[in-house]
Amino acid sequence: MLRSMSDISSTILPIEHDDPVNARILAVSEDLVKGFQRYPFRFIAEKSGVDVTTVTARIRTMLKGGVIRRVRQTLLATKLAHGALVAWRTAPDKVDATFDFMFREDPFSGHVVTRSTDRTISGSEYRLWTTLKVPQGESLEEHAEVLRRITGAKEFILMPANGIFALGVGHVRRKSMEPGELADEPAEMTTTTQVELTPDEWDVLLALKDELTPEEIAEEPWTERAKAINMDLEKFFQIAERLNEKKVIGRFSTFLEHVKPSQSGQRVTRFNALFHWKVPEGMQQRAGSEVGRHVIMTHCYWREGGPQFGGVNIMGVIHGTDRERVLEHKAAIDAHLEKVGIPVLYTNVFWGGRSEIKPSEISPKVYRTFHEKWKDSGCVL
Repeated sequence: MLRSMSDISSTILPIEHDDPVNARILAVSEDLVKGFQRYPFRFIAEKSGVDVTTVTARIRTMLKGGVIRRVRQTLLATKLAHGALVAWRTAPDKVDATFDFMFREDPFSGHVVTRSTDRTISGSEYRLWTTLKVPQGESLEEHAEVLRRITGAKEFILMPANGIFALGVGHVRRKSMEPGELADEPAEMTTTTQVELTPDEWDVLLALKDELTPEEIAEEPWTERAKAINMDLEKFFQIAERLNEKKVIGRFSTFLEHVKPSQSGQRVTRFNALFHWKVPEGMQQRAGSEVGRHVIMTHCYWREGGPQFGGVNIMGVIHGTDRERVLEHKAAIDAHLEKVGIPVLYTNVFWGGRSEIKPSEISPKVYRTFHEKWKDSGCVL
């Protein structure tokens, strides 16, 4: 039986992230395709210098091979839903079971990560960390309390973002960055002020957000999405661009599998570290802008940790393949804060362990279904 050319090419194209052509593509496609693009793969081709046919074939092959775990249009969910970072204190023998429940059963928990510190220090007993979002008008506290009841967790701490200074990935692009490498200007703070959308805007937004299938990785990925909601493609584009203007569209991204090894045993990263800084009251925005200015940061937020975490108010994440190198980046940020006159009153590092990531749901319908299902449940773990 003859095999199609696409079948043949998918078996012979390199899938590893460090293949030279793949690396050129990923350096753009991970986190440099800002906002909504009518033809995102053409954009990646233009910026990477790789022709669009090769771009789509390579991304499709990496997705099928598990090096890329998903391809999707991201949303700025902080503009669409209530959100927070949540630290959970659980019985030591229930950490893994609670992790599994949050990842597999709760559509509203996104990042689910176990974390540890190098020494017993403020907050080190909070071993499980999640991101949580609930639809507009719903309560983060209420949803977290339901999760606490179901899992038997002892306590949770909600840490909503007051400001966002860095939000990206770009692991391939960041591999060669030197400690202390800075953007030309301090990072601009994005607020979490929510926006209201029309029914048509919600239809387009929900059509955009689902992961692309391998078959949709083509020059025109949105045609079938518009058909699925019975909308003319040009109208679909116009509404998507209006959503972009409302700043509810994030980036178009190829998300690498950055925790688990590939088929050949390679890892994109080995370590991820959540850094905590406490700066004087009133200096949070300036400090976040200076921390977020360090281009190594994949995430940087102004979050108030409270007394359980030593009063920290700036948090950020760095990924890397070498633990000491990650700490060198941290030391460079600390030195920069001192240089620009921002005192660090307290700092700590929470190292990531087990980790799973999925897009957080924001649908009111799914929220109602979840709470109806679990309303009478006690602890199930």
